[in-house]
Amino acid sequence: MSLHIRRAGALDCGAMCDLLNEIISIGGTTALTSPLSRDDLQNWMAQNATRSAWHLAEDSTGQVLGFQWIAPHPDLPADACDIATFVRVGATGLGIGSKLFDASCEAARALGYTWINATIRADNAGGLAYYQS
Repeated sequence: MSLHIRRAGALDCGAMCDLLNEIISIGGTTALTSPLSRDDLQNWMAQNATRSAWHLAEDSTGQVLGFQWIAPHPDLPADACDIATFVRVGATGLGIGSKLFDASCEAARALGYTWINATIRADNAGGLAYYQS
């Protein structure tokens, strides 16, 4: 599988929203429980735009396979950011999250963060394994 990681932008929000809403509808791996709109994601992306970074993974056809963002969080110190990762249903375990994390780590350093916080549901075994690795 060919995998390309790049910065995500406003025009990617529709595809990212579709991917995320499928995960939300299945349940059990995200704290999000209501579907999101493209505008919701665009608004999240615009919040703290100078202190956040959004990346997406796509295959050779341009299909979005996953995305990840880092951003400040009000409950964290200024040198820490929060992270969220979403991978297409059926595409987990293929290294998509690892490639996204490499890009997010580089962006975190460039933004001045010294550590990344991940908050994972206790019943999200896949998410716990991913972030522990």
